[in-house]
Parts: sequence; C-alpha cells; structure tokens
Amino acid sequence: MPRHFNTGGPCRADIHYMLPPERRIPKVRAIVEAEDYFVLHAPRQVGKTTALMALARTLTEEGRFASVLVSMEVGAAFPADVGAAEDAILGSWTQSAQHGLPAELRPPPWPAAPQGGRIAAALAAWAGACVRPIALFVDEIDALRDEVHRSVLRQIRDGHKLRPHTFPASLALVGLRDVRDYKVASGGSDRLNTASPFNVKVDSLTMGDFTQDDVAELYAQHTADTGQVFEPEAVARAYELTRGQPWLVNALARQATGELVPDRARPITRATIDAARDALIRRQDTHLDSLAERLQESRVRAVIEPILAGRMTELVPPDDLRFCVDLGLVRIPSTGGVEVANPIYAEVLPRVLAQGPRATLPYTAPVWLRANGTLDAEALLGAFLAFWRQHGEPLLRSAPYHEIAPHLVLLAFLDRVANGGGRIEREYAIGSGRMDVLLDYGAPAGRTRVAMELKVWRDGRKDPLAEGLVQLEAYLTGLGLDEGWLVLFDQRSGQPPIEDRVTLGEATTASGRRVRVVRG
Repeated sequence: MPRHFNTGGPCRADIHYMLPPERRIPKVRAIVEAEDYFVLHAPRQVGKTTALMALARTLTEEGRFASVLVSMEVGAAFPADVGAAEDAILGSWTQSAQHGLPAELRPPPWPAAPQGGRIAAALAAWAGACVRPIALFVDEIDALRDEVHRSVLRQIRDGHKLRPHTFPASLALVGLRDVRDYKVASGGSDRLNTASPFNVKVDSLTMGDFTQDDVAELYAQHTADTGQVFEPEAVARAYELTRGQPWLVNALARQATGELVPDRARPITRATIDAARDALIRRQDTHLDSLAERLQESRVRAVIEPILAGRMTELVPPDDLRFCVDLGLVRIPSTGGVEVANPIYAEVLPRVLAQGPRATLPYTAPVWLRANGTLDAEALLGAFLAFWRQHGEPLLRSAPYHEIAPHLVLLAFLDRVANGGGRIEREYAIGSGRMDVLLDYGAPAGRTRVAMELKVWRDGRKDPLAEGLVQLEAYLTGLGLDEGWLVLFDQRSGQPPIEDRVTLGEATTASGRRVRVVRG
C-alpha cells in the first residue's frame, strides 16, 4: 500500500510517514513499563493521537501489554448526564478495542453498574479478565465538562490503587491541558472541586513541534520510498513557514507531493513549498478552519487582537494566554513576548477575520492593472483612497475585532487585488503599534512589490507619523525597497466622517526613501 504524509489525525500509522513515538515523547516508554499513570498534554494537531496509537500497537505486538488508545470525545454531548455520557464513552471504547486489539485481549461485555461508576466498573472487569496488564491511553479527556468530567477523573483516580490485576496497570490522560489546569467549563468557571483531581499521576508530559532535523528526516522517508527528493532549501523553507508545527509540516508535504509535483522524478523545491503554503491558506483546510472558529471566543480575542494590533499584552489574563498557547495559536519565544505560532497562522488569522468585510466588499474594477497585466502601484493607491472614502465607514462595522477593524478592511481590499495574481505577507511586532503588509504581485518579469505600514491614532496618543516613518524605513530596508505607504487610521473620538478626513501626503525617511502618507 502506498504511504503518505500523516496529518496527525486518528489513522493507521503504519501507512504514514512519521517519527518514532518514543522520540516524540521520550519518557513515555519508561513510565508505561513502570506501570504508572501520567498526563500527556500538547496543542491540537501535533501528533499526540498518532504517536500513542503507534506506541499502543508496538506495546501490544511485543506481548507484555494489552494497549490501545480510546477517546472520551463522545461523552462531550452529555455534559449534564453522567450515565448517558458513560454509556456513549464505553460504546466508543468497545469499537476502539475491536479495531486495536486481538480478540483475546478485548474487554468482556461491560458490566451493569450505577451511573457515576460505570467507567470504573468497566475498567475493573476488563483488567480482571485480560491475560495481560492493560496500558490504556485515554484521549480527548478535556472534551468532558461539568459533573461528567469530575466523575470520570474520580473513578480513574480511585481505581488506581487496584492496579494492575483489577484496573489498568498504566493509564494516560491525553488532551490540550495539564490536569492542574482543567476547568469545569470552557468559559472559565470554577476549578474542579478537589485540590488534586488526578493526584495519582507520576508525570505530566508534553509534545513539542518538530525540529528542522525532524522535518528533514520525515521528508527523507518520502524520498526513500519514492525517490522524489526534497531539496535542502525546501526543507528549510517548510520549517521556516511552520516552525515545525506537525500538521502543517505534513500538510505542506502532502500538497507538494500529491498535488503540485506528482511526478516523482522532479524534486520538491523552495518554490514548491511556497506554492503549497499558498494553497493551504486559500483552502483553509479543516485544521485551519477549526482554529479560525476559536477566534470568536472572548479569551482568544483577548490575546490575538493586541498581537495583530501590535500592542503589548501585559494585561491579558494569564489563563487566556495559556489557553491560546495550548491551542497552538501563539507561542512565547525564548526572547520573551508573545507571537503568532508560525508564519502560516500569521497569514491565516487576519485573512479569516477579514472574511466579513471581504464578503461585503462592493465590486471594484481593477483599474490598478495595466494593459499588459502588471500592477500600477499609483493607480492602486488612488483606487484604495476612492474605495475608503466611499465604503470605509459601513465596512468597519462588519469587522469582528473593533480595534483592528481598519486593518481588516484594508486587508480585505488587498485580498481582492491579490486574487488577480499576487499574494500578501503580513508581519506584526508586539509593542510597536503597527502591522506591516507586503503586496507581492505578478510574475518575476513584471513583479511589483508594494510595502505598507498600518498604524492607528488613538485617544491620548500623539500623531504616529514620526514613529511610523522610522518603522517603515526599517521594513523597507529589510525588503530592499525604496518607497512605501504609511497608512494612519485616525480612531480618535469626535473625528469627522471618513470621506471628509481621507488625505494623501508625502514624506521622506531619514535615509531619503519616499513615503506616501495616507490618513483616514
């Protein structure tokens, strides 16, 4: 059977390229063999499920344990009905055991038990009947809420003392967060009514993103299997764009090898990886879509909005920040601060947030294109000014994040432009109060790059022009460009309507670069 790149979901690991689970979770094997309980927590789509499925298969095949991964996810549909949740969970477990274990290691029919004790009774019956000690990996534990969550944790905790003969010898709770951080409800309600809901654990493990060497090894598996080479620059670019986020690393490779360059005699180049990135961003595959849904949550907005606006985040509640890190949306680099987790997410997040304004954009004739299809930057600037005067006010109301609403409307306009043959790159710098945007349009022979810096003038602050010129100079220097736009959105109270305050001026940076200054 042909193998392909694994995207981190629950699938048969033996037909996917993947790294050994013991490498991804170095301490897990020793904990299982010591017959201890532990927690594995990491952001979504980093490969927790895949790694543990592979480890469970290996442990079972080696002959010492009966090991399988089961899920709590189906219990989430019954947050207030412990008995119904338990029944749904145990039904799911039966199916997992049938698919993951040989007949002699599968559980017997689950015994009858009162609600609130069915999980413990089932595990006790299984351990008592099984000819081997059980190593059970319990996935999606933090999908449960309220009394169901409390009940399941208590049942597992209380059964721990019965191991290994009448309870699983080793057990892992697997989810986004460490047990000490579990909340009863996702809205930030009170913590579990116990000082230590899972105090039988010996360790809390996590999974990091891939290193660049990991990415190279994973892609080399494809080369060994098919002969198709990933050029070193392609591997480096994949790592740069994803920062090693496993789902993205694999998704880029799947797009590159399965859609863009299916001919195994042709290598995967840096340009191929860039094209794969663009395809993922345009498509917003399932994983990217699920992250996008999170942007509407208040605790996610509390972190993401100031990042996109370039503000400091000292006032963000620590639990909100930790939640966004757990989701894999942001990272805290070793140098400090907070940033979007990787460049692909940095492209996806504002694109998603601009969907409302983009959907309501009126038709605008592409007057910015010359007869030969190349971009006329001056005509584009004129078109934006006319568009902003006429449509800026109503479009601002359609943007979901008020603080960066002007940015989102401009990005929606530029997305419309880029759809004709270009792409947009965005950069944010915490504490700088700015967003940098590059419109890169056209083929190399007729390529035009328009760099712009977006800043907001708020109540109580001085005119951001001087600071913006310094910041834009640094951005243009990095790009090797001699001119750019500085767009200053005036959001101070009591301003006249947008159509009356839009102006276009000129300025020069300290090194003599020309700047078109847009105020609106």
